[in-house]
Amino acid sequence: MILIIGGSHQGKYKYAASQYDEKNIWNEFHLFVKEKLEQGKTPEEIESEVNERIGLNSQLVIISNELGCGIVPFTKEDRDYRELTGRLLCKIAEKSDAVFRMTCGIAQRIK
Repeated sequence: MILIIGGSHQGKYKYAASQYDEKNIWNEFHLFVKEKLEQGKTPEEIESEVNERIGLNSQLVIISNELGCGIVPFTKEDRDYRELTGRLLCKIAEKSDAVFRMTCGIAQRIK
């Protein structure tokens, strides 16, 4: 499994598509988490769904915006979303074979 993180519009998908099979790319992981929270799913249910999806494809390339480097969100819901996404990405990074951080279209391997 590969994890690619970085700010919005930093070339994450373009990089992933140039390096890996597109059928294995899970783009916008952060939006998946947000959608599940909006559907009323608990953090545990979301983590279980993530683990199931990861278990189905060992070649998965997960792409996510980095959410924790900006201004702290005003609403509790947005703070909870940011925290859950960050915690899930930490667990994904731990399990990943490689982790890349994208800045200005340049991939930097951090694991």
